[in-house]
Amino acid sequence: MKNDKIKIYLVSDSVGETAQKIISAVSAQYPSIDMSDIKRFPFITDEELLQPILRDALHDKAVVVTTLVDKKLVNLVADFAKRTGLQFVDYMSPLSEIVEGTFGIQPLQEPGAIHKLNEQYFSRVSAIEFAVRYDDGKDSKGFLEADYVLLGVSRTSKTPLSMYMANRNHKVANLPLIPEVALPAELDQIDPKKIIGLTTNIDSLMDIRKSRLHSLGLKEDSAYTNADRIQEELNYAASVFEKYNALVINVDKKSIEETTTIIENLTKNEH
Repeated sequence: MKNDKIKIYLVSDSVGETAQKIISAVSAQYPSIDMSDIKRFPFITDEELLQPILRDALHDKAVVVTTLVDKKLVNLVADFAKRTGLQFVDYMSPLSEIVEGTFGIQPLQEPGAIHKLNEQYFSRVSAIEFAVRYDDGKDSKGFLEADYVLLGVSRTSKTPLSMYMANRNHKVANLPLIPEVALPAELDQIDPKKIIGLTTNIDSLMDIRKSRLHSLGLKEDSAYTNADRIQEELNYAASVFEKYNALVINVDKKSIEETTTIIENLTKNEH
């Protein structure tokens, strides 16, 4: 093209960010070519909107770049290009046709579907940040906003379970139960259906705590690993679970994935 410049008409049934990023990536490979003259036409979802854009593009000798999921609209552009010589690039169809042909699955043909995925991603990030902020009883005010509040004595998988559930878009706070520490008032203000009590067996908990102290280079013989003390903690936790009518799960020999599935299945009608 003359003057080392390309005019581009970017046509999308959503906002057009996908095509814009690809154009930018291609442009970076040709620094001597000016590809900055881009007219973006977002939310093009019917023929009446599309046809005048194609006529203008032909008049301007522009390249039409599309990210359209509606096959009828893609075919309309392709037919117009074939009849008139309009230069046309379809970013969606080639890969979509391969997937469809390989797996026999029809595409959703739903404009903006990628942005819904992005919303899910940011929701998950927000849930992870929530889990970090309200881990280990750091701020009991978070209980009021949480989808779930996990209660349990030390080393009952509260933190890893909170993080895993956050990756599944659940806002989770957790609180360690210690007989000598008063319970926060917020527990009385939340729906009991949100409260999950995590318990385990005394022998398993003793082994886990000993391993924890060993990994820290500390003596394993302490109140933290004493059988009587552990039993006292578990008894106290059981009384708390009963007080708040918590859903109680024994996490002994359960993976966090398994525990999460149990929680989701038992509370699916409540969340």
